[in-house]
Amino acid sequence: MFHKILIANRGEIALRVQRACRELGIPTVAVHSTADAEAMHVRLADESVCIGPPPARESYLNIPAILSAAAITGADAIHPGYGFLSENADFAEMVEAHGLTFIGPSPAHIRMMGDKIAAKTAMAALGVPLVPGSDGEVTDLDQARAVAARIGYPVLIKAAAGGGGRGMKVAEDAAALDDAWRMARTEARAAFGNDAVYLEKYLDRPRHIELQILADSHGAVVHLGERDCSLQRRHQKLLEEAPSPALTASQRSALGETVTAALAQLGYRNAGTLEFLYQDGQFAFIEMNTRLQVEHPVTEMVCGIDLVREQIRIATGARLGFTQQDVRFSGHAIECRINAEDPETFMPTPGRISAFHAPGGLGVRVDSALYAGYMVPPFYDSLVAKLIVHAPTRPEAIGRLRRAIEEFAVLGIKTTLPLHRRIVDDPQFQAGDYTIHWLERFVGQS
Repeated sequence: MFHKILIANRGEIALRVQRACRELGIPTVAVHSTADAEAMHVRLADESVCIGPPPARESYLNIPAILSAAAITGADAIHPGYGFLSENADFAEMVEAHGLTFIGPSPAHIRMMGDKIAAKTAMAALGVPLVPGSDGEVTDLDQARAVAARIGYPVLIKAAAGGGGRGMKVAEDAAALDDAWRMARTEARAAFGNDAVYLEKYLDRPRHIELQILADSHGAVVHLGERDCSLQRRHQKLLEEAPSPALTASQRSALGETVTAALAQLGYRNAGTLEFLYQDGQFAFIEMNTRLQVEHPVTEMVCGIDLVREQIRIATGARLGFTQQDVRFSGHAIECRINAEDPETFMPTPGRISAFHAPGGLGVRVDSALYAGYMVPPFYDSLVAKLIVHAPTRPEAIGRLRRAIEEFAVLGIKTTLPLHRRIVDDPQFQAGDYTIHWLERFVGQS
């Protein structure tokens, strides 16, 4: 086991990793910007190191500062959490070059899956179904027009190095294609320093289904079921649940078998999530996240498996402690992302927390770094808490979620809690009848 783990992140995910480390008896090092000097992940760590001023590029994205912090504290492993440097292959390589262990996949797999064109090519070769689209990068408009004519409109132009909806444009017909293609490339260049784009068929009513996997360095791969992440606004997830209301046990098993076989052949290790669009009974791979997901708690709640603990064990070279046959799914879990945002305008709302009360009771979990008196800084992602509930059935989970939201108090700033109250009370959500476009229309009704 590791002597000491440095957590290259902040907020609730840094706390989440700390808790797993503490249960394993491993001391932790928190790194922080000057804006986070009083943050909860700093207060609860065994050691802490300030790595720079508030801007992320000067602190949480500052690779030399993070490696220096590991060196001066004697850490022998680094957990990247999610976001920031978690899917930066160069960072993973530098960690390993300095004699440390990167708690995550190999740099080669991070790099492969970080390029969406390379990822789709690799998955297609391994038998994973794809959305109809271009066979790689679309380099000019003539090629874009030919691909669109072949797969049919509407089409989606996507950045090869993209994420979070940036560098993504829809062309409803041939007249809209030229502008959409140029705008996608411009956005991709500005956001990622890479203007490569590709085309996919635009699906009009898909669900966003993702499959959680764990793989050790000895060739064993297991899946822990799916999460339904279809409730999104501007391609940002707001609520996730497991299992999906749309899938059957046989569909889950078939998808899991396809994915685990593919990743075993690829030689993948550690945690990963494959994301699919699902429509008319068909799955289509869109990307793979080579890290822990924000929504991993819903999987933990239905499987009873600590994903961070398994990440750490795998990184030591240990074998998975269970097989696919050992994985048992129990009940239903739902997660609400609580953001420091105005629930109507979605503008960020940094500020001081005057009072904070987390809900409790059977089957209720809150992952948050908030406390009364804490100043939510304006420099980082607006996620400030995750409310996760678990119950034997989906209707019971919804009832428990409604009760927990009513108990949840975050005073001093506006949050998205009121929006979650509206969603939970909506008959279509209660029926599980929604797609990735549903939330945009729901928000537009207010």
